[in-house]
Formats: sequence, structure tokens, C-alpha cells
Amino acid sequence: MKYFTIPPSTALAKYVRFFWVLEHEVGSGQPYIHRTMADGCAELIFHYKGRFDEFVTADKTEPSFHSGIHGQSQTFRRFIIHEDFGIFGVYLYPFAIPVLFGMPSTELTGQMPDLHTFLGNQAVGLEERMMLAADHMERVAIISSFLESLLAKTRTIEPAVFSVINQIIQNKGLTNVQELAAQSFLSTRQFERKFKEFSGFSPKLYLRIARFHAALDAYGDKEKSLTEIAYECGYYDQSHFIHDFKSFSGQHPRFYFSGRSEGQAYRDE
Repeated sequence: MKYFTIPPSTALAKYVRFFWVLEHEVGSGQPYIHRTMADGCAELIFHYKGRFDEFVTADKTEPSFHSGIHGQSQTFRRFIIHEDFGIFGVYLYPFAIPVLFGMPSTELTGQMPDLHTFLGNQAVGLEERMMLAADHMERVAIISSFLESLLAKTRTIEPAVFSVINQIIQNKGLTNVQELAAQSFLSTRQFERKFKEFSGFSPKLYLRIARFHAALDAYGDKEKSLTEIAYECGYYDQSHFIHDFKSFSGQHPRFYFSGRSEGQAYRDE
């Protein structure tokens, strides 16, 4: 399995966290199951090799898209593939949705539309060029040019909530709503409304998801117990940590940190 990230251009760095690539050769008779976790950020996805099916129930699947956008979500999804695959992703800051695509982030929350449904006429040609690109740097160039063209058309003045959302991501959720509202010079109610418009979630839920991702990043650290990880990520007790982890990932943190969790092999690379 191969996984790596590519930094965005300076022009896109405020809106694109990074580009990523995941490739894997699936052995005969041994399907690969991928699990996406709750995430406060959306990402554009291009399956340039192979196509996944999504589990809609424990034993029923439906074909997923070849390309599209995975909106920010507070739950997990599971996918399966029986052939070699390659995926190119564009991991976005949540406020990139209103800035680049002209819609409130809330419209994408929990949604996973294909590229043509999401972009309409703007998707024409983009999917084909991304799929047929000679290599990943060409894909970076194609999607960067597309996103920079969208950015050139917008005149959005960055509200203070942009920096607040970025701060939550960088600080891994270790702050509180009242402090964030004060930084934005807004009342708590105004702040919560503005925050949800640009992030897709209430501030409290976004903080929970950010802390959950901080816990995910502790994967591979064999020196830390679950209790230590929980406290470092801002959880008051282990039961609270376990509850959130199971809610956002569908599995117990002990199983995730055991290294046997499905769809997490790329973290071992």
C-alpha cells in the first residue's frame, strides 16, 4: 500500500490543506475494505483506478462514484473493492466550500454527491482530465488550475470565523466556544450561526470532531495508554472518550489502536 501527501500552491494554501494519494494492489480473493471517519473537512475525491462499492447495510452494497466530494460528516462510512485501486484526494478547509463553490458548508454536511451533481457544467472535462493524467503532479496541476480559477472569481472578505476554524484544527479542539466567540467580536448566538454556515457544524460538535482527530493521530504510539490519549486530547474521562470514538468511527478505540482496524493500513506506511 502506498500513501503520501502533496502540499498545495501558495495561492491555494488558505483553502486546501493538502492533496493525497492512496494506491493499493488488492490480492485475489482478498477484498479491501475502507472506512472513512467523521471529519470536519470536506474533500474532493477522484478514483482514477478501480471503483469502490459502499455498504448501505451490513451485507448490501451500492456502487460509489468515480469522482465527487465527500462532505464533512459526523459519522463513518464503509466501502469495499475487489481490484487494484488508486485514489487522488483534495483535502479542503471547510470554509473553502462557500468561498470556492458559493454554497453554505451546511449543504454538504453528511452528503457525498458525484462530481457532476456537485459542480454541474463545471465538471465537464475535469473528471476526464484527472482520470487520464499521466501522473500525480499533472493531477495536482489540473485541479490547482481549476480551483485557482474559482478563487479568482470570488471577492469574499474573510470573516473572523475563518481564522477561528483554522485555529480549532491547528489546536486540535482544545478551546471553548465562549473564547472563540470573544475572538470573533460576536455574540455567542451570532458566532454559532456564522460558524455553522462556514464549517457545516455547530462549534461544540466541531470541537468534538477535532479532538477525535487528535486521538486518531496518536495511532502507532505504543507508549501511550487509552487513558493518556484521552486526557491529552481534552477528554475529561475515558468513558467520554470511548463514547465519542465509537460514535465517530463505529468502533472501540482499543480495536483501532490495535492495528487491526479496517481501512487504516495506510497509517502504517
